[in-house]
Amino acid sequence: MFLNWLAKHLAAYLTKQVAQHSVATSTYEALQKALMPGDVLLVEGDTRISVAIKYLTQSTWSHAVLYLGPDAGLGTSEDGEPHTLIEADLEVGIRPLPLSFYRNSHTRICRPAGLDDDDIRMLTDYALSRLGNRYDLKNVFDLARYLIQTPPVPSRHRHKLLSLGSGDPTRTICSTFIAEGFQRLRYPILPTIDTIPSDDPNCRDCIREHYRIRQTSLFTPRDFDASPYFQIIKPTLENNFDFRAIDWADL
Repeated sequence: MFLNWLAKHLAAYLTKQVAQHSVATSTYEALQKALMPGDVLLVEGDTRISVAIKYLTQSTWSHAVLYLGPDAGLGTSEDGEPHTLIEADLEVGIRPLPLSFYRNSHTRICRPAGLDDDDIRMLTDYALSRLGNRYDLKNVFDLARYLIQTPPVPSRHRHKLLSLGSGDPTRTICSTFIAEGFQRLRYPILPTIDTIPSDDPNCRDCIREHYRIRQTSLFTPRDFDASPYFQIIKPTLENNFDFRAIDWADL
């Protein structure tokens, strides 16, 4: 009981903004136009916990959000704007959000390739089934100590530091929640690839690749950026960008 109380207060502390939002790399209108259901929206983040995640992953991105679109059945905000995003929030848990929540944030769109309507429906059903699940507060304790003192952890071990959560399937962090959805579709993010002998009797030295799903607790926001199976979409370039139209100050 005391640990839950402490974790909630720690979560409130860690979600406090510590810096101004970074400059968005596209207009909000361009972002709206570029997004498609199934896209993963990465966010740089400006809270205390963002500092820990960006340090541990050596990445710009500290948060991942799933875009499902206005027809996903996520409801609307108080002002009537449709909820198009779903995320695992440190304080609230898994919740729907309007896109405007990240209007002023530095974001990146990561798009899976080849999803059909049935895949999007399965991904949406999975996300809706997780609404209200809590954030893994055990993971909060694991991350918080790196804000107090930064240990000399070799980069090859930093991913492992994010897998120390409670293991409760009803609790999650942002990237593991999304990774589980894609892995239910058997869609690769950064799978473990083993090389095994080929079945070809005419080539004894040939090998073939064998894919294995990774444990979802090992995923971080940067993995969607690093994945060879997600396309990086830049809204400015999607909107008929013309470098000649830039209004340079020195001209």
